[in-house]
Amino acid sequence: MAPLQVFCLPHAQPRAADLAAQLGAPLQILPDFERKTLKRLASSVPLALMVGDDVSLQTFELPLPGPVRVDWADGQTLWRLQHGGGRGEMLAKACGIKGDYLPWVVDATAGFGRDSLLLAWLGCRVTLLERSPVVRALLEDGWKRAQAEPMLTGTLARMELVFAEASAWLKALTGETRPEVVYLDPMFPSREKSAKVKVNMQVFHQAVGADSDADALLEPALAAAKKRVVVKRPRLAEPLAGKAPSIVFEGESSRFDVYLIN
Repeated sequence: MAPLQVFCLPHAQPRAADLAAQLGAPLQILPDFERKTLKRLASSVPLALMVGDDVSLQTFELPLPGPVRVDWADGQTLWRLQHGGGRGEMLAKACGIKGDYLPWVVDATAGFGRDSLLLAWLGCRVTLLERSPVVRALLEDGWKRAQAEPMLTGTLARMELVFAEASAWLKALTGETRPEVVYLDPMFPSREKSAKVKVNMQVFHQAVGADSDADALLEPALAAAKKRVVVKRPRLAEPLAGKAPSIVFEGESSRFDVYLIN
């Protein structure tokens, strides 16, 4: 995980000061976020949380990429929700969505929350678990801005953000409080060809590090789920924790391993 600083515009100083305190990171006020201003920082700053009208992550490797933010209401995401595969998407099939069956899904490795957003759009109740305080700042900001998009009102009502370590949270579930589905998407190199997606994931990896304990999540997930555990993997990767799945939904570059609960 790269050292983090917090940069803010003057009008965002109170919000930035709170985030810097939560993250234990130094805070610096900048006059603007213009590229020429940021390039001057490139030799001394690896990664920064940028706080202005929104919250984003900025890496300072040259050539300087754009900032990375959680944006559930951007045009590409809204188009996917409206015109994408819907229930025909592999994720929906892997989670068992069919007819009136809309399970409660716990996304135990929420990240930027795009898969959770799709599941909630389809009608599922979704609990997003995230342990990284940096990603928490991005998710909370993305959630706040998404509330201004009328198309997402019902979807957001079915979503809940929980900031906790997933293994401990799952182990604390008992009886009927357990979800039908637990979804795991441990970090691995991006399998998408889009340059923007690749940059986003590179910056994300810098901010939170690797999911080196991902294998240890499978058993708590299996104990917590009532119906199934769904794990997203690179198409050619070994199964999580070396455990063979019950069903596999395979795409061109990734797959969904499904563990059915007896």
